[in-house]
Amino acid sequence: MQQDNDIVILGGGCAGLSLAMRLAELGEPGPQAVVLESRARYVQDRTWCFWDDGTARLSHLVRHRWPAVTVGAGPRRVTVDCRSTPYQMIPADVFYAAAAGAIAKTPRIELAMNETIIAEPRKEGLRWRIETSAGVRSAKWIIDTRPGPRPERGAAILWQSFSGWEIECDADRFDPGSATLMEFSFGRAAEIAFLYLLPFSSRCALIEVTVFAPEPLGPSELAASLESLVHRQVRGAGYAVLRSEHGVLPMGQAAPAPNPDVTYVRAGAAAGGVRAASGFAFQRIQSWAEDCAAALAAGRPPLAHPSDPWPLRSMDRLFLRVLRAEPEGAPTLFLKLFSMKNPGRVVRFMSDRATLTDCVAIILALPARPFLREIVHGFMANSLAPTRSRVG
Repeated sequence: MQQDNDIVILGGGCAGLSLAMRLAELGEPGPQAVVLESRARYVQDRTWCFWDDGTARLSHLVRHRWPAVTVGAGPRRVTVDCRSTPYQMIPADVFYAAAAGAIAKTPRIELAMNETIIAEPRKEGLRWRIETSAGVRSAKWIIDTRPGPRPERGAAILWQSFSGWEIECDADRFDPGSATLMEFSFGRAAEIAFLYLLPFSSRCALIEVTVFAPEPLGPSELAASLESLVHRQVRGAGYAVLRSEHGVLPMGQAAPAPNPDVTYVRAGAAAGGVRAASGFAFQRIQSWAEDCAAALAAGRPPLAHPSDPWPLRSMDRLFLRVLRAEPEGAPTLFLKLFSMKNPGRVVRFMSDRATLTDCVAIILALPARPFLREIVHGFMANSLAPTRSRVG
């Protein structure tokens, strides 16, 4: 039996659920939609963090806030006072529960768990046909938020791979007043590795090893570094692992080609939902979900993620190319970035709210030589690249 909807959302992760929540807010006048999620149930499998200047969406779901963040390398350490724009965290289980609750309040939106796509959608006339493990779905519009192709070398300038444990110690070991964004103390050639630490109390924290590298890394490749970091942080105290998480995010991935059929769009982490230079995605996705829902409510086609402005996109790509070319210089670059006299500039830059003045100040704060080298290298590479002619 075929089930007809106005909208089918493929994937019930952050992007799919965020859009469904926005559509649910429309109530009875809103379109009929279904979210197809292959998981049988949601678990606490990740965390989303962001700075909040008072405009952040879904901040009522925040469970931890830090008034300061630190960046360090050896004896050098920078602490950024961000009391006016606290660094905040939403646990995945809190977000999933809020999304499921919002969807359940309206019969116009369905969350179909444990339903897998068994054949890629195909267009039949003016509607899409989607074959699933539960039958056939039909829709006027499709928003595809599923993960993209398997991460591989060359598909992004760098990959951000991370693996972490949330632990509870039997002694006080953490400062819940400050989060560690980056602590550079280990790593191999051609990669940038650092500790990421979110303390929830004096005895409980999320400890992650994060690596920026041309190659994406799996949990097994990060396991030894993670265990070493945890032992270093607990300093001999006993601890229990409450849960684990792992992920791989693209940094500087090529933008997906727009679908010529405006009734099918891609969204989420694999389609522009992740900030290239930082890996932050949650607030970008919320902004997109709001705009996309408004377009659908007005009877217009769904929206893909908007492209970043050219100056910001160019800055991000150049920054990532420098990190890839000179990974050993990363600690110095990040320390200088977070040492700026006006920390609000860094926060706005990381949060997609940087002004032109902010961008100019950041450029002037960073050492010029590695960036000039990479600009020259890129120019020479483009100049020497073979051209392709077409005859006929």
